[in-house]
Amino acid sequence: MIRPMTLNDVSEITCIYAHYVNNTVVTFDTKVPSETEMRERLLPIIGNCPAWVCVEEGKIAGYCYAHEWKTKKAYSSTAETTIYLHPDHLRKGYGRILMEQLIEDCRKRSYHALIACITIPNEPSVKLHERLDFKQVSHFHEVGRKFNRWLDVADYELILE
Repeated sequence: MIRPMTLNDVSEITCIYAHYVNNTVVTFDTKVPSETEMRERLLPIIGNCPAWVCVEEGKIAGYCYAHEWKTKKAYSSTAETTIYLHPDHLRKGYGRILMEQLIEDCRKRSYHALIACITIPNEPSVKLHERLDFKQVSHFHEVGRKFNRWLDVADYELILE
């Protein structure tokens, strides 16, 4: 079941995000945010932007949201997307369902472009976004460092019709 994200979801979202901080390079955070920090991050998003969770058997299987891409007014019709799935719920179609809901919500809110900033390598995220018609528009080399590795970042863009 897909439903809007609420502040009551922060604890489970923090746990999901912690997995990616501690075990992967898909986020450049190197320290897991506390629930208070995550609540502060999500509060303006939940109140103003598209934000969704997928619930399976009473637990959050994944979450996604769109947020401000850049702060200058001329960018206001462009949003950056974020999606994370619980590691027990990978490759079950939840990512696509969440992203389709997010994209539709962004259309209804009159966004024009969506940007997904993906750490490379991250083949599952690249494939998901490409299946949803996002196109790679940039590739930055060695712009992040985590776990003693230099990491690339690629931006993928979807123009909403």
